[in-house]
Amino acid sequence: MMKELFQHTAITEGIVVRVAVNFLPEQSRVEAGKWFWVYHIRIENMSDHAVQLLTRHWRITDGQGLVNFVEGEGVVGEQPLLAPGESHDYVSGCPLTTPQGSMEGHYTFLRDDGEEIRAAIPFFPLAAPATAG
Repeated sequence: MMKELFQHTAITEGIVVRVAVNFLPEQSRVEAGKWFWVYHIRIENMSDHAVQLLTRHWRITDGQGLVNFVEGEGVVGEQPLLAPGESHDYVSGCPLTTPQGSMEGHYTFLRDDGEEIRAAIPFFPLAAPATAG
């Protein structure tokens, strides 16, 4: 299995969020104005406390500056509980109507001592490779 290259990282109070993003031409319909990316996120708990992911908050910006906010419980239907040293991986996707854009945001975690932590999701660009017209 090929080791994925995580291009973007943010660390908040011992919670490490790593992102790898790839453009998927086979899921895109450029002629119809639809571009699609897949992103792989690894959340690592490097703190001394168990933490549970409660919610996600995304800010998705397209190439024309239009901002879309996406919020909800957990990630891909899960609210993983991570003991110190554990990690959780998931893969999701993002469609845009422009060939470039960006994503960033945060997760809300509940620590085992009752404290809520707002862990940053690093800013990452969404960029389709240039195609000869």
